[in-house]
Amino acid sequence: MKKYNIIFLFIIALNLQAQSKKNESSFLNRTEFKVGYFGNMIWDNGLNIGVEYKWKEHIKRKENRRNKKVILSQLLVHGNIDYTTNFSTETDNGASTYFGAIWRRTNTKGKQFSLELNPIGYYRSFLPETYKVEGNRVTKVSLPGRSYYAPSLAIGIGKYRKGKTRSAWYLNLRYTLRTPYNAGIMPTIALEYGYRFNLKNKH
Repeated sequence: MKKYNIIFLFIIALNLQAQSKKNESSFLNRTEFKVGYFGNMIWDNGLNIGVEYKWKEHIKRKENRRNKKVILSQLLVHGNIDYTTNFSTETDNGASTYFGAIWRRTNTKGKQFSLELNPIGYYRSFLPETYKVEGNRVTKVSLPGRSYYAPSLAIGIGKYRKGKTRSAWYLNLRYTLRTPYNAGIMPTIALEYGYRFNLKNKH
C-alpha cells in the first residue's frame, strides 16, 4: 500500500509541476514590459517603466481576391512608474505612478493605434532643500514636496514586431490632471517613447 501511495504522490507532484509551468508560460505570453523616455522635452525629462497584461483580444479577418487582412483588437490592463527632472536646473523633480486600461488595434502590417484611460494616478513632487520655522527653531524638512491625485489619458501609435523579444515601439501623447493644485487643477502634457519587451523566449 505504501508503495502505491508513493507512486500516487509522485504523479501528483509531476502534474503540479507541469501545471505550474503551463501557468507561468501563459502569464509570460500575456505580459509585456516596457521602458522609454517620459517628459515634455523642454523642462521635464525622465524615464518610464511599466508592465502590460493582455486581458482580452478579438481577431477579425477580411479576405478578398487581392489580399487578406487581419485586425487584432486587444484590451489590456497596465501599471507604470516614472521619474522626471529638469537637468539644467535640477529642480522640478517628480515621480508618478498610474494604473488603468488600454484598447489597442493592430493591423495586418503591425501598425498599432491605442487609447488609454488611467483613473488611478499619483504624482509626488520633490522640492529642493527646504527649512521650516517653528517659534524660534529652524529645522530642515525631510523629503519636502507635495502629493497629488493624477488621473490621465493617452493616445498613441506604434509598430508590432512579430516573433521578437523587443516586440514593439510606441509613441504616446499623455494628458494628466494634478489635483488639488493650489486651489484647482493643473493639466500637464507629456510624450512617451520607448519599446515593449516580451520576456518569453521566441522561436
